[in-house]
Amino acid sequence: MARLLVVDDEPSLCQMLEIAFRKDGHTVETVSSGQAALKKIDTHAHDLIISDIRMPDLSGIDLLKHARATGSPAAFILITAVPTMTTAIQALNLGAYRYVIKTDKLVEELRLVVARALEELALREENVRLRRELLRVFAHHNIVGRGVKIQAILELVRTVAPTTSTILITGESGTGKELVARAIHEASQRRERPFVSINCGAFPETLLESELFGYLKGAFTGADTNRKGIIESANGGTLFLDEIGDTSPLMQVKLLRVLQERTVRPLGGAVDVPVDVRLIASTNRDLEGLVKAGQFREDFYYRVSVVPIRVPPLRERTEDVEPLARHFLQKFALQMGKPLHDFDREAMSALTRYSWPGNVRELENAIERVVAVNNGQDSLVRLEHLPDAVRGFSLVQEKNIRIPEAGIDFESQVATIEKQYLQEALRVAGGVRTRAAELLHVSYRSFRHYAKKYNL
Repeated sequence: MARLLVVDDEPSLCQMLEIAFRKDGHTVETVSSGQAALKKIDTHAHDLIISDIRMPDLSGIDLLKHARATGSPAAFILITAVPTMTTAIQALNLGAYRYVIKTDKLVEELRLVVARALEELALREENVRLRRELLRVFAHHNIVGRGVKIQAILELVRTVAPTTSTILITGESGTGKELVARAIHEASQRRERPFVSINCGAFPETLLESELFGYLKGAFTGADTNRKGIIESANGGTLFLDEIGDTSPLMQVKLLRVLQERTVRPLGGAVDVPVDVRLIASTNRDLEGLVKAGQFREDFYYRVSVVPIRVPPLRERTEDVEPLARHFLQKFALQMGKPLHDFDREAMSALTRYSWPGNVRELENAIERVVAVNNGQDSLVRLEHLPDAVRGFSLVQEKNIRIPEAGIDFESQVATIEKQYLQEALRVAGGVRTRAAELLHVSYRSFRHYAKKYNL
């Protein structure tokens, strides 16, 4: 079970506690002085330390300070026959788990306190393990970042993954909604079962229905055999409905019935088939707005959005561009056997200042292209290696204007600068166009004109 260290200058108490804790299945060491305890703390690993506060050579408070200073992770329980408010506050401020007063029921009380402490330690260790596992899963699915927003998503995923609640993931195209869905699946107890996804906007409604629900032989012209639907194929696992906002009201009614009844009926069938699936849906549309406009069923909306997760666009989390870029560079350089290992200062400046309208997908594609065309002669990604759209955003590059002898296309150069300022204003404004117009000191109408001109 657990490794305990008991420190008290009363040998009889040490013996009683050793007997009690050994009965509970723990490994127990006992010492009768603070100096002996110091040596044990420095040379042995313990899960929990129980120490008297008042001892002749060294106090329990001093032991606690030493343990914390040397990085010992052991939980500390301090016991005393002479309690004072000052020592109690000092002990708890130093991180003691409990401050227990010696009474004739001390042994039984300590057994309860130790059991509770070990439960909390186990829970804390499990949370740390789950967080590490989630970070691994996130990195595997290209969900990389150090910013507050991506860390909040990580924490939410950790919390909801063990549940069976339906989840609605919203965000622009390219932000990684399906990657978040896969991470939730892999962090759940369904990880060994199928993760089945379908893009609801990629099929006409009649074909989508047969894909989702399956069909029996003879259900319609061309149905020559029985076919299991995607919902039934996901039984025991996770069903990911991408672009749920593209489904018709009639399809929403049918999907709502699946969620409520936990059954599916194939086309041409008369018998309902039980299914156990965890539904995760995604959309890049404003479903609340569609509900208000009567284009999306309100009952279905509330059923699929029990837990909403918004994946922000990359322009709202620019602090994640650098770790993402390095992650993709390492990934593709390893895959293609290229010597690239980092970006120079100008290249990274441009990458972090570009607004990435295509989000993480655009960044990944850009880095893949950089690696693919690398001739193997350079270990650094330089500004000139980046796509044209990104290259102009480096603030490190030289600012002197030079006109070559052959001349320049003036209108094209001016257009490039205008577009860069518009993109930068949008980046600083977090995508809020009215704020971007204010930053450029132009009217919102003028800003809309320029944004339309440059397809922003």
